[in-house]
Amino acid sequence: MKHYINSGLFIFLLFLVSCGSGPGKGNSNVVEVATLRGPSAISMVHMLDSLKTIENKKVNFLIKNEPLQIRPLLFQEKVEFAVVPTNMASILYNKGVNYKLAAVPVWGTLYLFGERGEINSWNDLNGKKIHLMAKGMTPDVMFRYLLEKNNIDPKEDVKLDYSFPTHIELANAVASGKAELGVISEPLVSMVINKNNKVEPVLSLNEEWKKQTGIEIPQTALLVNKNFAAENSQWINRFLEKYDQSVGWINNNPRNGARLIVKNNILENEKVAYQSIPRCNMNFRYACDIRDLVADYLEIFHNMNPDIIGGKLPDENFYYKK
Repeated sequence: MKHYINSGLFIFLLFLVSCGSGPGKGNSNVVEVATLRGPSAISMVHMLDSLKTIENKKVNFLIKNEPLQIRPLLFQEKVEFAVVPTNMASILYNKGVNYKLAAVPVWGTLYLFGERGEINSWNDLNGKKIHLMAKGMTPDVMFRYLLEKNNIDPKEDVKLDYSFPTHIELANAVASGKAELGVISEPLVSMVINKNNKVEPVLSLNEEWKKQTGIEIPQTALLVNKNFAAENSQWINRFLEKYDQSVGWINNNPRNGARLIVKNNILENEKVAYQSIPRCNMNFRYACDIRDLVADYLEIFHNMNPDIIGGKLPDENFYYKK
């Protein structure tokens, strides 16, 4: 009998420990950070390379290729921090996912690519086939908005093609000439230029968006788990300060940054990494300082189609207060 009681007590204690130490619960000694291969990981590269612990917590970085690979980690609360597109952050928040917007590190990295000299204005796109990586994702929504603002009907005046479903597949198609026109993001923009000198960025969606809306593109969102935030506010402030410093470092040290980008398997080519840094448009800004700007950005998407941001604008609790 004593043996059974002790075994049961051990299992019960083990259950308590496992429940109290999981990601997002505030008691773990390991903080998981999920980021995206590209500008988001590049903005973090100094931390990726040198930041192992903050105070008594180890920091572990997970690099994913696509936002859809991060989404289940948020539903299951497997990470304390994650970087996703800002409209996806709004969708997740409106679905009740337990995360807040802490900061915006990347501000517009999208370009329309084509053969040099073929496209000089929006009017030149009439009758053309333009490749986009995924219907309903940020590049697609933004490009359709800009088409309409330039008096081009996305359904009638151009053919939008989604046959290359990921950023990498589309970039490779543009580089090889299989896609004559495509909307792609840094650092793949620099990769394409390096592979094919006949193509170039013919329109900066970032500049065109600002021209039409008067606001910048808060493209990516750093999210923080609400439970973790409630119990670790000082630690989070330290982490955010480190991230801010990492963004400043990469912008001011592009050659050393390019070496770290390759070292940490974000990109394979140091030349491409170096060329991509200025166009990654990295600028760390706290969510509480840019709440109105983010709301204005999401409202434009909402007016196009509410589903793009999860049906409604996030309320004030969406924004983490430092």
